[in-house]
Amino acid sequence: MIPAYIALGSNLGHPLSQLRTALASLAALPLTELKSVSSGWRSAAVGPGEQPDYLNAVAMIMTELAPHALLQELQHIEAAQGRERTEHWGPRTLDLDILLYGDRVISTAQLTVPHPRMAERNFVLYPLREISNTNLLPNGMEIDALLRECPANGLEKTALPLRDAHFPENR
Repeated sequence: MIPAYIALGSNLGHPLSQLRTALASLAALPLTELKSVSSGWRSAAVGPGEQPDYLNAVAMIMTELAPHALLQELQHIEAAQGRERTEHWGPRTLDLDILLYGDRVISTAQLTVPHPRMAERNFVLYPLREISNTNLLPNGMEIDALLRECPANGLEKTALPLRDAHFPENR
């Protein structure tokens, strides 16, 4: 099985509920195990116009799904939770992104891994570092070095419990 890290974000339709439902859906994916989940992190929206703050997290899964099959499954989860792709970086019920897929570097029209904007997004880096068992990314970058260049700037770790009895504790 391949370790993969998935970013989760929501700023519409009760974000905490959206993330909990998404985690349950990740845990139910075929050939996949949900291994750990970061804390929830509240961040200001990145995108056009006035938007509500986001609730973000990162999940680590172990999967036998190929990268593009995993992407397709994540898009099905987003759609099932009301995600509409109408405005680039607009508000959304759910956003799921593959950050890392094992030690693979992938660059296709549909998928780029490591995630291309990961280095500039504190709401991805902080929760990723919280649960990552490595500091070195497949492209040679180090999470700690990226964090030094990407300060928290209003990012807030929340006390909202994303996990329940169905999800494993972080290791």
